[in-house]
Amino acid sequence: KVDFMPQIASEINFLENKRNSFTEIELTRGLAINDKRCLEALYDMYCGSLFGIIKRILKDEEVSEDVLQETFVKIWQCFRLYDSSKGRLFTWMANLARNLALDKLKSKSYRNSMLNDKLSDLEPTVDHQFQIKCNPETIGVREMVMSLKPEHKAIVDLVYYRGFTHAEAAEELNIPIGTLKTRMRLAVNQLRKFFN
Repeated sequence: KVDFMPQIASEINFLENKRNSFTEIELTRGLAINDKRCLEALYDMYCGSLFGIIKRILKDEEVSEDVLQETFVKIWQCFRLYDSSKGRLFTWMANLARNLALDKLKSKSYRNSMLNDKLSDLEPTVDHQFQIKCNPETIGVREMVMSLKPEHKAIVDLVYYRGFTHAEAAEELNIPIGTLKTRMRLAVNQLRKFFN
C-alpha cells in the first residue's frame, strides 16, 4: 500500500512557494480550469498595477478598492472571453479594470456621492479654477458677516475676502487647522440662516 500523503503535501508546498512565480501561460491554463490558486497568484502579482490604473481614473481610494475587487471577480467569471492570440493577459486585465473604473465614474451613484462634497471644501477650488471675482457688498453679505462672532468673522474675512488658504488662515490666527475648519463650518451655517 502506497502512502500518497507526503507526495501531496510536497506538491502543495511547491504550489504555495510558486504562487507568485507563475508564468503567464501557467496562469491562463489554471484560470481556464478555475484553479483558485492561480486567481490568488494573479491577485498577488497584479493587484498593485490594476489598483494604480483604477485610482488614476477615480481618485478616491475607497471606491478604487471596490472597483479592484469587482475587476478580479469579473476576471474570474469572464476568463473564458480572454483570447491570448489578441494580446497579453495583463493588457486584457488592464482594459477590464479601466472599463470598470470608467463605468463607475459615469454611474449615477458615483456622481451623487461626489455632489455630497462639502461646499466649503469646493469653493476655493472653484474660485481659483474659474477666476471668479465676487463683490459681496452688492448683495449685503458683508453686513451679514459683520453680525458673526469675532472669531468666525476673522476666519471668513481671511478665507473668503482676502483669499487665504485654510492652512494660511490657521497660521495667521495662530490656531490649529481643525479649529479653523470647525469655526468656518459654524460661520457658514450661521450665514445660511440668513438665506432660509
